[in-house]
Amino acid sequence: MISEIPWILLADDDNDDSLFFKEALDELQLDARLTTVHDGEQLMLLLVETAENLPDVLFLDLNMPRRNGFECLREIKQDPLLKALPVIIFSTSFEQDIVDRLYALGARHYIQKPSRYSEIRKVIYQSLILLSQEMIPGSAKDNFVLTGDLKLRQS
Repeated sequence: MISEIPWILLADDDNDDSLFFKEALDELQLDARLTTVHDGEQLMLLLVETAENLPDVLFLDLNMPRRNGFECLREIKQDPLLKALPVIIFSTSFEQDIVDRLYALGARHYIQKPSRYSEIRKVIYQSLILLSQEMIPGSAKDNFVLTGDLKLRQS
């Protein structure tokens, strides 16, 4: 469950995508704390340092230097101190076999990065609403892929 002022962690090596994410979050006018890291090693170091007080959610890009999103997700879900962290994959690609693998590894949701800025706002909002409503870890397979239209797309 998300706290009153959520701490959102974004792991993405693309500066433009990170800026769009921040601007979209600002436009939603949510009281939120955003921390951004730009590679997998920075991400894992930050999580180890904050293991006693983890972010409320991690938006994780798959294609990052020094450790990719798959490696980071696997490490997070295998670590007893980190595995409860909700991880939302935020990636440009969409391949069904990759989506299936990420679900099996324990990601909470999968978002294909929208090409339009207005859709970024919608999908961030949708994911935060869903996280605030989820009472138990994990998500049903049919709710795994989020599209930003405030409906859920079945994978």
